[in-house]
Amino acid sequence: MKPDYTALEFPAPPPDRPYAVVCMVASADGKTAIEGDERGLGSEADRRLLHELRTHADVVLSGAGTMRATGASPRIRDAGLRELRRRRGKPPAPIGAVLTASGHLPLDAPFFASREFEAVVYLAEGAPPGRREAIAATGRPVVEAPRDDAAAAAMRHMRTALGARLLLIEGGPTLNGECFRRGLVDELFLTIGALVVGGDGLPTAVETPGLRAAIEASPRLDLLHALPDAATGEVYLRYRVRR
Repeated sequence: MKPDYTALEFPAPPPDRPYAVVCMVASADGKTAIEGDERGLGSEADRRLLHELRTHADVVLSGAGTMRATGASPRIRDAGLRELRRRRGKPPAPIGAVLTASGHLPLDAPFFASREFEAVVYLAEGAPPGRREAIAATGRPVVEAPRDDAAAAAMRHMRTALGARLLLIEGGPTLNGECFRRGLVDELFLTIGALVVGGDGLPTAVETPGLRAAIEASPRLDLLHALPDAATGEVYLRYRVRR
């Protein structure tokens, strides 16, 4: 039996940010990219589960690197899933969000061109003014965030200004790492694909460049489910961060 993520339930959010869920796919040896991005790691069943998670989300957040590599759209392609959101009192798609330090984004991407969903850009303070102006010219609102606390500031804005209760973080690994490091992640959904990538220096699901890992500072997780799919060889994992 395949899992159904549309029926999942989540705890209430903290007062100062949404309840934050990270979703990633990795190979059996822990790599989250092959030939430059994650495409090819997950099956169609895995992509379906991602869209089912989006039925719960108020905001879908990606990092600038992910947007440059693969785009960053919160759209839900299945009409039935869009209808499910409507029955829950939500718009057809979550709000799209991207967090960027430099403002160097592909402004011709669907994230900026589409009007099927709302979107916001969180831009770190100190980015070149010309980049801010170029982003704003697309019609997407730009919210400045402190460079040394951008992820937390973005989440505060989502909670207070957008009314977001559930945030789905779709990578990349550096954004995931920053959110874990700051204690901003509540759950991790991780699909383990049935392939070995190998390669040298390829990213894992969570990266913190320039920081040395320490056992005492590593977040501990409680396993909520581990669901195998015999047809794809994948395992779908759900963890909750232990507080």
